Amino acid sequence: MQFDSIDKKLITLLQNDSKKTNKELSNKLNLSVTAIYERIKKLENQGVIDRYVALVKKEKIDKSFVAFCHIKLSQHTQNYVVKFEREVANLEEVTECYHISGDYDYLLKVLVKDMEAFRNFMVKKLTSISHIGSTHSMFMINEVKHTTAISV
Repeated sequence: MQFDSIDKKLITLLQNDSKKTNKELSNKLNLSVTAIYERIKKLENQGVIDRYVALVKKEKIDKSFVAFCHIKLSQHTQNYVVKFEREVANLEEVTECYHISGDYDYLLKVLVKDMEAFRNFMVKKLTSISHIGSTHSMFMINEVKHTTAISV
């Protein structure tokens, strides 16, 4: 999809703060409020803008323990893959799940309160999913960069 320079600036502004009013955006981009509204609607209708969310600080809600879990399935049949993906999608502690190439099949990002909560998650939830052959976990020491913005 091709974007003109105004679309690119608008997308960047919305990714930085989606609560900006159309008037504020129009002042920054030197366009009318109506033109801003129409451009935003076009981006929404074309699926460029998927949704608007509030980003919550994990430290404020006792979810600052971040773990990355590599998962290897015992078999790679379609049934196992579909079942694993469906079950892991329902785990509230898992904020991201990627089917990946390499030595492992999946990479999960898990947010919990502390190591005890992570152990509980592993023992009672994750490893209870059938067809997991092995797991390998790593823990975040420091968050160097975290952004939800995608460069346009």
